[in-house]
Amino acid sequence: MDSINLVESFSEFKEFKNIDRERMMRILEDVFKAMLIKKYGSDEYFDIIINIDKGDLEIWHNRQIVEDDEVEDPASQIALSEAIKIEPDFEVGEEVSEAISISDFGRREILTIRQSLVSKILEYEKDSIYQKYKDKVGEIITGEVYQVWRKEILVLDDEGIELILPKQEQIPADFYRKGDTIRAVVLKVEMVNNTPRIILSRTSEIFLQRLIEAEVPEVYDGLITIRRIVREPGQRAKIAVESYDDRIDPVGACVGMKGSRIHGIVRELRNENIDVINYTNNPSLYITRTLSPAKISSIQIDETNKRAEVFMKPDQVSLAIGKGGFNIKLAGKLTGYEIDVYRDTDFDTEDVDLDEFTDEIDEWIIDLFKQIGLDTAKSVLELSAEEIEKRTNLETETVAEVIRILKAEFE
Repeated sequence: MDSINLVESFSEFKEFKNIDRERMMRILEDVFKAMLIKKYGSDEYFDIIINIDKGDLEIWHNRQIVEDDEVEDPASQIALSEAIKIEPDFEVGEEVSEAISISDFGRREILTIRQSLVSKILEYEKDSIYQKYKDKVGEIITGEVYQVWRKEILVLDDEGIELILPKQEQIPADFYRKGDTIRAVVLKVEMVNNTPRIILSRTSEIFLQRLIEAEVPEVYDGLITIRRIVREPGQRAKIAVESYDDRIDPVGACVGMKGSRIHGIVRELRNENIDVINYTNNPSLYITRTLSPAKISSIQIDETNKRAEVFMKPDQVSLAIGKGGFNIKLAGKLTGYEIDVYRDTDFDTEDVDLDEFTDEIDEWIIDLFKQIGLDTAKSVLELSAEEIEKRTNLETETVAEVIRILKAEFE
């Protein structure tokens, strides 16, 4: 009997990395059953035997022997005259098993079998990739950069599965070349044109959370809970942590001795500043902690509108706002309050450096004042508007606006 050697006949299937031999054999069996049903109307009277180790497949047609003029169903019955051609000793009433040769299917049917097999294996491979990574959403994976494009990076995992890291999911300071190792979190898995598309992210808050869990055993074990994470990728991040065990300092545990635990995460995130904050249900205390390192003089909370008015000394304002405004922006996101910062000054006893007004007065104007020896708000307000115009050559409207801003600081 002719047999079908799968290793030779279907050698191209070796390229499929996500399907094992046993699964491929089952798929092959299903394909041939479908062909038998199409050819004979049923697969009930056929045995398909597969040798997984050798890659061989045999098909046997089992029929009942009847008299030559009593054949009613060719699929389940065989005439005695035909049966004795297979084995001369056969008699009526016995069962005969006849081997089916691949050539019995015909050239067109063989081609259909191959096409169907390839299609089913591809379908299974895509589905297995989708299911595998669907279960990995939120997990960190390590891959190798295979191709760098303008809008995305193609990454291969250890099984050669293609993963995508879009530009918007990359930290601004990220720079990769082909062959580099990359770490990212699986953000989502979607089917596009029946093909799984696996999206990675390095900007997601989940990526930072998984990095912390990997570095801080207390977080991984659940002794410390991460209440919330907010990020401005590559710039700054704030993490609110809490411990239900009074013996554990959640902030200290996350930072580590001399920052040992947090430093590795900071390097992975391209020197992103990470603030670890002790969570509390007290809104005033919580906002005070999130605005660190700035020190607050007083705070007024509007629970109805979720707003907070924060008052602090002039030299603390820039610390509260932070470079690029990221500190106060992230503090608002973390606490859920819209935070307004006010300078808490006493005109008679305190002065304010002009550099504290860069958010309201153009820097070139401040530099102009400094060039003529005016570097504080009081030093400017001590002069008349006409004197300021004469010494700075600024327009009347500009001088009036500067004076208005500076006066408002002491009202």
